[in-house]
Amino acid sequence: MPYDPALPTDGPYLDIIRAALRVCRDYRPAFGRGRGGGITLEQFQQIYREDEFYSWFGLDSPLVYAAHKAAGGITSVYRQVGIGCQRLFQQLLQDTLGLSAADATWSYEVEVKGA
Repeated sequence: MPYDPALPTDGPYLDIIRAALRVCRDYRPAFGRGRGGGITLEQFQQIYREDEFYSWFGLDSPLVYAAHKAAGGITSVYRQVGIGCQRLFQQLLQDTLGLSAADATWSYEVEVKGA
């Protein structure tokens, strides 16, 4: 595509990706406790120390919490990269084709056999 001075520079597009990734910065594992923003290391240790089995195996260790945080964090990164790319693509459609936000939005449904 030839250069068009009317189109935004890369900065606003990069900001779309960065905004999606910022969600990952504060990720904390939930350990099956819903979507309330996860639990802190201190909360994790209290829960796991109260369970004799977990405590006996040393699973109340900060290293176990760090492993869960890393595993969930990388999953969050992949998810947010996808979300950021979708938002970026929608913005590119709007900027290059002159579409409205509603016209650049799509959805899909997956049929589940037997449902």
